[in-house]
This record gives sequence, structure tokens and C-alpha cells, in this order.
Amino acid sequence: MFHYVHNQGKAMKPFIMVVDDEPDIRALVKDILEDEGYAVGVAQDGASARNLLRAQSPDLVLLDIWMPDIDGISLLQEWVAAGLKAPVVMVSGHGTVESAVEATRHGAFDFIEKPLSLGKLLQTVQKALAQGRSSKEPARHALTRADFEPVGRSTAMQRLRDQARRVAESSAWLLISGESGSGKETLARYVQQSGPRKDAPFVVATVANFNAARTEELLFGRETAGEIKPGCFEEAQGGVLYLNDIADLDISCQAKLLDVCTTRSFKRVGGARRIEVDVRVIAATRVNLKEAVAAGKFREELYYRIGEIALNLPPLREHVEDIPDLLNHFTDVFVGNEQLPYRKFSLAAQNWLRNYPWPGNVLELRNFVHRLLMLGTTPEIGSQEAETTIIEHAAVAIAAENDGFDLPLREARERFEKSYLEHHLKQSSGNVGLVAKQAGMERTHLYRKFRALGIDTKQIKEYKE
Repeated sequence: MFHYVHNQGKAMKPFIMVVDDEPDIRALVKDILEDEGYAVGVAQDGASARNLLRAQSPDLVLLDIWMPDIDGISLLQEWVAAGLKAPVVMVSGHGTVESAVEATRHGAFDFIEKPLSLGKLLQTVQKALAQGRSSKEPARHALTRADFEPVGRSTAMQRLRDQARRVAESSAWLLISGESGSGKETLARYVQQSGPRKDAPFVVATVANFNAARTEELLFGRETAGEIKPGCFEEAQGGVLYLNDIADLDISCQAKLLDVCTTRSFKRVGGARRIEVDVRVIAATRVNLKEAVAAGKFREELYYRIGEIALNLPPLREHVEDIPDLLNHFTDVFVGNEQLPYRKFSLAAQNWLRNYPWPGNVLELRNFVHRLLMLGTTPEIGSQEAETTIIEHAAVAIAAENDGFDLPLREARERFEKSYLEHHLKQSSGNVGLVAKQAGMERTHLYRKFRALGIDTKQIKEYKE
């Protein structure tokens, strides 16, 4: 149903909310939509968007992905979890297939790119509003614990699920550690969905993305001349605040966070009154906080406060027996959610993938499955296709890290192969036979590859046969 807005005695209009940090874009879109007969409200960042949403229920939201205080996808997740009914169209000047997929996976109606095409914009708005008012549209799938459950039958995953369910009943602050891409936010959501706060807000705050000068304001809000701008803690009241990359939090803000943990209250920036808060903080880190404490970069007392209850996500290379289950899981997700064609991984492909080190962990595997389903044409994925897809994607990544985008693909691929083989030689203490097995190569072919890539096992001390 539309939430109509009065307009000087004329017929009431659908209300569209435009969230974008670029003033020119906001003004342009507002003018275009008002010329088409819509009522429009604008917001420049996540905080002002939250305020606008509380003041007026929209019929449609146009939401920018890149903003100074919170990314649009995190804001979308927050609103969907809180029960937003209006369709959301994501807007980005850095559009990629993965951005579009990520947005629609989290509930966006559509995704449009900048520079905006007037025709595309108006067509998308009309379609989204039509969906919003149609009683024939199926209800959006309500996310449950099963949507976030860690996948795998390994001992490590069974233990992790059991631990997560046990700590879910508590309101104590929780620390989740794990490498990038290992699924820390997904585990945090699984904890929330397993406990009494499952229907409450889940607010995501990635500390690494904060503007250092505004971190305190973003967390605790601000009071200026009677105007209140709430922060993440108030947005999460009664629910969960997920603090990603907690190690990146400024030392002074660490002290204020410790105060919240101790007193269960805080003051807004510029405010005098303490505000009681009922929020479970789940902090996540990709670095060793003990080492950060020893280096003087993280407050010891805060570490012990948030680390009293802790969960550790193992890297994928430590539970490779779960890879077949993960491949099937992500295949089913993309086939079901995006109607991509089903493709089966051969046993040979699964075996090769079990020996790949997965530096990007589960997130890398998820994106790998997505690429294969989108770009492949055969019903079965063989080991050669899997290997080629992994190596070519990793080669581009390594080339980028070394300013090598101008390299031919063959040279970028050779860089990756050299890094890959040197990694496994070090991991196996130079056991060439074990490297051959892990790489799925004959020893004679492997030695030829060493020579071609300039890897001299006799001159590198830690390598041995």
C-alpha cells in the first residue's frame, strides 16, 4: 500500500526517499522525480536516512552504496531485518556484477548505475512502486537461523554451531575472530537468530570504514542545539550491534566503549545525560588482539571484557572436508535466488578444490561458485575448468597487488603459479612429493614447472626433497 503525501490540496502522491552523499545527485534525482509527480525526501548519509525513515514511511527507497558513515548494503540489511516493506533500489557509481548480486541477495528490488539514465531511473521507479502496491507479490522470505547456519559436517563446524547456540542465550558481549572472508558476520547473525534477540535490530558498523574524526559520533550519536542525531548504539537498542574490525577502533574510543560495557550507558557527543542501553555487542577481528594489546594498540581491559566469551572461525584450509558441502550450498543459493542454471561439480573438481589454499576463505569460494554458474555453459564443472577459473582470477588479484594490471594474462598467471607453489613448498617444509599431490600434478611435470618459473629448490634453504 502507498503512503500518500498531501501536496497543497492536490491528489496525494507516493513518497520516495533518496539517499546519496553527492549533493548534485540528490538535487537532480529530486527534481526529476518531483517533475514526474512524486513526493521526495532526501538524506545525505546513513544517520540522516534513519531519521527520515522514522519520520515518514516511504513507498520506495533509492539508496546509494557508497556513503561516508555506512555502506548502503549494510543499511539495506539493517532495514530489511527491521521489517522495511518498501522496495529498495541500490545506486552506485562503481557498479559491478558482484555489487548487484550482493544487493539483490540482501533484498534489493533492483540495482542501477551512475551516471544515471533518466529512462532507466523512471522505468525502475515505476516497476518498484508497482511491486510495492501489488497484493499479488509474494512476501519476502523472512530470514531465519537456517539462513546463517555455518555449513559443513566437519568436527570444527559441528563444534562451532554448538558453541554459537550455547552463547546465543547470553547478553554478554562476544568476540568473533577469524581471517578475512571466513564468515564472521554470518556467524554473528546466526548467534542472534539462535537467541532471544532474533526479532530485534542487527546493526552493522565496520570500524575500518569510519571517518576517524567522527567515530565517537557515529557510535554514540550527537546533540547540537537541541537536535539529536542517534548513533549505532541507539539504532541497535534492544538488539545486536556488530562491530567489525574492532582492532581498528581509535584508542580514545576504546575507552568510551569500555565505559559502555561497564555501565551499560553512554553520553551522546555534546550531551549531558547518560542514556541506558540494552544492546548486545558482537565484536569481530581479523587480527590477533592479544598481539595488539602487547603492542599498545588495544586496551587490555577492553580485550578481556569483550573476549570473555569468544568464538573462533577456522580458515577454510583447516576444514577442507567441508568444501563439497559448501559447493552444494552456494550452488543451491544461486540457483534458487537468482535462477542461475544448475551445474554439478565433478569429483575430480572437488578433489582439486580441496587442495587449493583458499586465501580468501569461504567468501572466495562463494564468489568462485557464482562466477562458474554465471559464465559456464556445460552441465558439469570439471577439474580443468575449476583450476583455470581459480588461477586466472587469482592471477589478476596478484597482478593488482603488484601494480601489474598492465601485464599480459599469461605473465600474471605465472606470477600466481609461482606464489602458489612457493607457498606449498614452505607449508610442506620442502616436500616436493607432497606439493605434487596437493597441486594435482605429476612430479616430473612439477619439476618442469619449477624450472619454467625460476624456482630453484637447491638454492632455497628451507626446501628439500
